[in-house]
Amino acid sequence: MKFTLSWLKDHLDTDERLPAIVDKLTMIGLEVEEVEDKGKLLAPYVIAYVISAEQHPNADRLRVCMVDIGPAGDGKPIQVVCGAPNARTGMTSVFAPAGTYIPGKKLTLSVGTIRGVESRGMLCSEAELELSDDHDGIIDLPADAPVGTSYAAWAKLDDPVIDINLTPNRSDCTGVSGIARDLAAADMGTLINKPIHPVKGEFPCPVKVALDFGDTPSLCPAFGLRLVRGVKNGPSPEWMQRRLLAIGLRPINALVDITNFLTFDRARPLHVFDAAKVKGDLVVRRARAGETLLALDGKTYTLDDTMCVIADAAGVESLAGVMGGEASGCDESTTDVLIESALWDEIAIARTGRKLGIVTDARYRFERGVDPAFMLPGLDLATHLVMEICGGTPSDVVVAGTPPIRDRVIDFTLDALPRLAGLEIGFAEAKRVLTRLGFFVAGDAKRLKVAVPTWRPDVDGVADLVEEVVRIVGVDRVPLTPFPRDDRGRRPVLTPIQARTRRAKRALAARGLVEAVTWSFISKKEAELFGGGQPALALANPIAAELSDMRPSLLPGLIASAQRNADRGFSDVALFEVGQIFRGDKPEDQFIAAAGLRRGLARPDGTGRHWRTGAAPADAFDIEGDALAVLAAAGASVQGIQIQPGGPAWLHPGRSGTLQMGPKLVFGHFGELHPRLLEALDVAGPIVAFELILDRIPEPKSKATRAKPPLELVPFQPVSRDFAFIVDHAVKGADIVRAAQSADRKLISGVTVFDLYEGKGIEPGKKSVAIAVTLQPREKTLTDEEIESVAGKIVGEVTKRTGGVLRA
Repeated sequence: MKFTLSWLKDHLDTDERLPAIVDKLTMIGLEVEEVEDKGKLLAPYVIAYVISAEQHPNADRLRVCMVDIGPAGDGKPIQVVCGAPNARTGMTSVFAPAGTYIPGKKLTLSVGTIRGVESRGMLCSEAELELSDDHDGIIDLPADAPVGTSYAAWAKLDDPVIDINLTPNRSDCTGVSGIARDLAAADMGTLINKPIHPVKGEFPCPVKVALDFGDTPSLCPAFGLRLVRGVKNGPSPEWMQRRLLAIGLRPINALVDITNFLTFDRARPLHVFDAAKVKGDLVVRRARAGETLLALDGKTYTLDDTMCVIADAAGVESLAGVMGGEASGCDESTTDVLIESALWDEIAIARTGRKLGIVTDARYRFERGVDPAFMLPGLDLATHLVMEICGGTPSDVVVAGTPPIRDRVIDFTLDALPRLAGLEIGFAEAKRVLTRLGFFVAGDAKRLKVAVPTWRPDVDGVADLVEEVVRIVGVDRVPLTPFPRDDRGRRPVLTPIQARTRRAKRALAARGLVEAVTWSFISKKEAELFGGGQPALALANPIAAELSDMRPSLLPGLIASAQRNADRGFSDVALFEVGQIFRGDKPEDQFIAAAGLRRGLARPDGTGRHWRTGAAPADAFDIEGDALAVLAAAGASVQGIQIQPGGPAWLHPGRSGTLQMGPKLVFGHFGELHPRLLEALDVAGPIVAFELILDRIPEPKSKATRAKPPLELVPFQPVSRDFAFIVDHAVKGADIVRAAQSADRKLISGVTVFDLYEGKGIEPGKKSVAIAVTLQPREKTLTDEEIESVAGKIVGEVTKRTGGVLRA
């Protein structure tokens, strides 16, 4: 929401300076995003008179101008070399002295020599001052423009533009008058609330209006219409054009500019029809499937029966509450104008705008809700402006339907303030704040009755009133209160999944991967490659064709990021992301995943080539270590994790694995990306990657106490024994490890595979797998007999479970 400081002062009588107003706006919840102060930027520019413009001695297209800038130049002419074709003797223009920053050229002027002639400044075009795109010549001012004065002040360009970021609930502040009301309540001035006098019609309105929704729910609660005859349409007044231009709107003509002005001034969108182009009476109804409308933006839209339209005998004339039609638009030839002020169903407006991809200022306000009580006063205010600017004779107002004005009274007690916000203020101050915001307050300090104004649909209960009081008196007045200190420990602030997400990110960053944040939307082709692409996950209104579907995996975004880095010369990259993925459109189909990839020489022990480590690319075992580090950091029992060969279709079948805890609890997958996938994505490989679902990691069992367990230091020396087993080629190393561990879970503290051999001395179809077993005694030193006994159990368990025999 943009507005100028002078516009604000039309509704707020204040002497406060701009910085104070900006600070107060943010403090009361109307966050200021930007203040554009062209007056400050254009302060060095002055109005100048060109005394002479002579041909440059060394250049055909340049002129040497002598410029008078009045008192600012001590009465002495200044020499300027100018290349503008319209530079001439006797003209008045805009001069920038040396040292001035030129925004349109992004440079600071200095004294220079151009083709052998010194130039001590510049005569400027509108493009160089970023006032328009006109760069064909320097600014040509009227002859009576005061030489030597500030150009910004003379042209009234010194009016700061304030841009605030509105939250969706503050529909009342989509108009400057609503913002002024909040500032007045916060003691920044006095609200200027001029009454709007009804306009008396001088003849019946010849155009009738009917609401025709049949048996379906009405999409238009009320509709007001008035005809003004004999108007003279043309350019709007300079003050109105200046304000519209300042907030980025292009002036069109007086009738259209009046509706745009009131949209921002009073949060009251209206529409004007050229009465001569309207055929018969108006009907507000649902569109019929297949109907089309050539809108004011020059595009033709196909409508359906979920959309509300205004139609006449010839067909659809306007898309209700969103955009008018070109056929009945007002132009310079308009002499009779129909002014419409209506109320629309908020959900229908939002749905229509999304379906058709139309974003307008009217839609922005109607889908948030406009003041129903201001429908007819807004029509009267528009009529006043039309008659003042364009003349004409008004008709009576035709009204169809009834504005839905409901009485809302809230029982409010002052003890809600300390209870909900920790703030204690007096009855008089609370009443003053609410009254200035437009609430009607009755009662005493013990119990108040607060009537909610029609322009505040977001206020519905006691908590909302507390919020209003606190934001106006100032959040800084809420006292700092420490947490109570007692025997009970404070509960964690983060939820388990939030804590798990943070630990996963730290673990991956510690292993040298760089965090990336990619789009939650990907192309349909990418979604299908990773198991997605269902119609339920397609976006109704994607921001780009290649961002059409919700992502079923984090990897498409990471793969694209890795390739973009490679295209720019950074081929060895290691990236990770932790975020949401979508396997369906239901809540239970959305998961928090952690994914990472390594490309080229980005290995855990260092990236790039090195004389000691060579130039080996990252492989499946590197990415397996990343995945296991995430699981360990997230609280999974790494000892119980099983690694099964293979994975989904997007992984290489012989260089991938699945991380699981039993056949039903699958955490995720890791390995080298399939060459066919890389070819389909037009990505150079090889790339190794993993993806884990953090939601599937079991929660650790709650402990009876928050105290840490005692540190257990075993004083006895561990014993290590190696075993080599000959097993069938199909036997997995993990099966041998689990069999050895089960021999004596209390004594055996670790089992690792350290050798794999196939070849000479081993029968075909067999392999030799060597494991190292660590025995950790806890009560006494083991004797040779006890060690041999455990070794026998290990051999027996491996033979029993895998069929392996001890290698001689």
